[in-house]
Amino acid sequence: MKIKSDFLVIGSGIAGLSFALKAANKFPDKKIHIITKGTPEESNTKYAQGGIATVYDLATDSYDEHIKDTMIAGDFLNDPEVVEMVIKQAKERLDELLNWGVDFDKDENGNFDLGKEGGHSKNRIFHHKDITGYEIERSLLKKVKEHPNIRFYDFHYAIDLITEHQVYGEMTSLESEKTIFGAYVLNEKSKEIHTFIAPYVLLATGGSGQVYKTTTNPFIATGDGIGMAYRAKAKIADMEFIQFHPTALYNPGESPAFLISEAVRGFGGHLYNLAGERFMKKYDERMELAPRDVVAKAIDSEMKLWGDDYVLLDVTHLDYNDFIKHFPNITKKCASLGIDIRKDRIPVVPAAHYMMGGVIIDKDGRTSIKNLYASGEVTRSGLHGANRLASNSLLEALVFSHNAVEHISKVFDSPYILPSIPEWIDTSTHRNMEKILIKHDLNEVKTIMTNYVGIVRSNERLLRALRRLYVLYQDNKRLYDHSEITTDLLELRNLITTAYLIVEFSRKRKENKGGFYNIDLDKQQK
Repeated sequence: MKIKSDFLVIGSGIAGLSFALKAANKFPDKKIHIITKGTPEESNTKYAQGGIATVYDLATDSYDEHIKDTMIAGDFLNDPEVVEMVIKQAKERLDELLNWGVDFDKDENGNFDLGKEGGHSKNRIFHHKDITGYEIERSLLKKVKEHPNIRFYDFHYAIDLITEHQVYGEMTSLESEKTIFGAYVLNEKSKEIHTFIAPYVLLATGGSGQVYKTTTNPFIATGDGIGMAYRAKAKIADMEFIQFHPTALYNPGESPAFLISEAVRGFGGHLYNLAGERFMKKYDERMELAPRDVVAKAIDSEMKLWGDDYVLLDVTHLDYNDFIKHFPNITKKCASLGIDIRKDRIPVVPAAHYMMGGVIIDKDGRTSIKNLYASGEVTRSGLHGANRLASNSLLEALVFSHNAVEHISKVFDSPYILPSIPEWIDTSTHRNMEKILIKHDLNEVKTIMTNYVGIVRSNERLLRALRRLYVLYQDNKRLYDHSEITTDLLELRNLITTAYLIVEFSRKRKENKGGFYNIDLDKQQK
């Protein structure tokens, strides 16, 4: 079945929803379709605790300071023009959120209660307790659902993007400009594969954290956008830069890992090893307020040095009532595990949290494929460089989704005729493969990436990872070619692709920067 619209949005986080809302307002007579593989509210945005970094009052903060903090955190691999553009747009984008009903915390005087996180020189984080992402997702969904020209397709999984390759066949030149025509999408409930057709497509599929054993990302973060973009021959960069959040709650068996917000350290939390030493002073003069890559690497080093499975985050010296006010869900979660933050230190461990690389986009959110736009964690925009500054990601999504709609509005009336799009061709034998095979391969991907391509890497570890991933790729291709198309099979396919790209980009990098660290390169540099 062919389903046509004017805009196709793949993903329902802050990037996809804000784009859809703006497109609906800009083009009230056009159809916008949003497909999401879970429920509309299930996205990485929902789980964002920290907030949105914004220079709101130039009397107490400055663009230059936020730009400097972002560049330092990114180890100066950021695109300076992009950094300046995003940061100078921040206030306008935040005001839009306020107008859409997002409720940010205020102090007793009615002023915004701005937080401070690692890498920031000033208090500039707008937040809603410790569930900022949830609050933003709630507000955006409410506004989006008010628009009659926006339609949700939940439990729909995008399999592949449609370009000239599907329309004109294998003989299409790889060097010619490619154009997006839509996507093939699996209806997870009916098991049918539909052809979604649209002249403009936004890729807003979020992250890839499920490629690792321990991650703060939800189960849906399986690198779907990266996998689809790679197969469509979109340009991709910086996949070696993975940000590990320093402080996920250590609770073996829980997945995704519960995040202990960066803001807890900004609030005054201290890190200790199990020997009772406040160790960050050995690694960085900023101590607990150093950027995430520095803190994560320090924790990893302490764990290896002492042979421990975790370190401790101490908040016992902080005002308990103030802490509960700012972090009610963190307090509740700790209590559920028997951790009384008034007297107990919180066990924490680094967890895969954010990918700085992805599909290359320009300032307008355009990818290398014509009419395919992208926004959010699936992209490499140039904002983050080698390591994302805390609370810059939600801001990034808002800015590039806004810019994408603005750019489309300038070219929308240009003559554009979609070719005849073929329906999905099913070549499988419809044999139901044993689920244990998919589950085993998924666990193996996570084990390979965690053991060989984690916070610390080496040439030998990367080579071993590459060899093992190739075997998994062959096994998955055989399953994909001869089995019924299912969501878990598709997720495995994309996770293997994402893992391969992380390894390949890691092998090509010759200098340690930000979220990338290879011990062999460190030896050479010394």
